[in-house]
Amino acid sequence: MTVTTSWYLILSALMFGIGTIGVLVRRNPLIMFMCVELMLNAVNLSFVAFGRELGDMAGQVVVFFVLVVAAAEVVVGLGIIVSILRRQPGATADDLASLKG
Repeated sequence: MTVTTSWYLILSALMFGIGTIGVLVRRNPLIMFMCVELMLNAVNLSFVAFGRELGDMAGQVVVFFVLVVAAAEVVVGLGIIVSILRRQPGATADDLASLKG
């Protein structure tokens, strides 16, 4: 049995759906952050699958740039989330809304 592009797209859709449900249901900022990263990886998988199907490197180039942006997001976002959770261990996403200023 050969794995086709549709299998990769189905897996990508499932990963994106799990990430979306996690962001909408969970209130812990760290869990929400991990779900957003899961959604980014799902999109990366679909880019690679379409690039492979079309025989084009553009999908992999886009994935490279998305990974660079995601790495920068992890450095800044995770640092902020960890510092907030150290100061206030039971903080939820609703509590973080008070940081607007």
